[in-house]
Amino acid sequence: MTRTTGTRTADYGDMDRLMSLMTGDEKHGPAATSTLDALWVLYDGVLRVTPATADAPDRDRFLLSKGHGPMAYYAVLAAHGFFDEELLPGFGTYDSPLGHHPDRTLVPGVEIGSGSLGHGLPLAVGTALGLRARGLTEPRVWVLIGDAELDEGSNHEAIAYAGPAGLERLHTVVIDNASASHARPGGIAARFEAAGWSVASVDGRDHRAMREAFTAPHPGRPRAVVAHVAPKD
Repeated sequence: MTRTTGTRTADYGDMDRLMSLMTGDEKHGPAATSTLDALWVLYDGVLRVTPATADAPDRDRFLLSKGHGPMAYYAVLAAHGFFDEELLPGFGTYDSPLGHHPDRTLVPGVEIGSGSLGHGLPLAVGTALGLRARGLTEPRVWVLIGDAELDEGSNHEAIAYAGPAGLERLHTVVIDNASASHARPGGIAARFEAAGWSVASVDGRDHRAMREAFTAPHPGRPRAVVAHVAPKD
């Protein structure tokens, strides 16, 4: 799909070119490409945030917890006008703002600094609670995590809390590329369902299926979408 964003046109067909501008021995290509399609769908009409509204109180918040290998994230942000694509070739170099983990103080549109696995979902829960406390009922909070992050106890606590708390503005996208060390009985979806979340499982390369899952109503409950992907060649 092609979409006009501000003064530029965002085109999914341009993603391979933008991704190819970022090189280096530590680019973690498979980690990046596993998230590409989900990120594209989110920014292509689901997330209510643009470069012009990146600091607006009523914007949607997107938190990238799976920040190890952020090439796809940078490519999608550049395609949607958050920063100029001329920054992409400098990815990971000493004087580039585009580090191997996104830095919220350096990259326009980035809400959190990604680092240790397991932080993003608890931060998203706190963000949703903070918005609720401020009386901001329109913004939605989205967080993208990897399946291996669910090995972290901090995520289990966040999942267990968010369901009973009724955080219906909270949305979690789990990229399941079968990289987790420990299996969960019943699978990832069952873990969220047991905690009272609204849950869907989709093909993480199917844009239509993801868009439908991301926008489905879930009154009174947080939403989790498990996107199953295989690494691109």
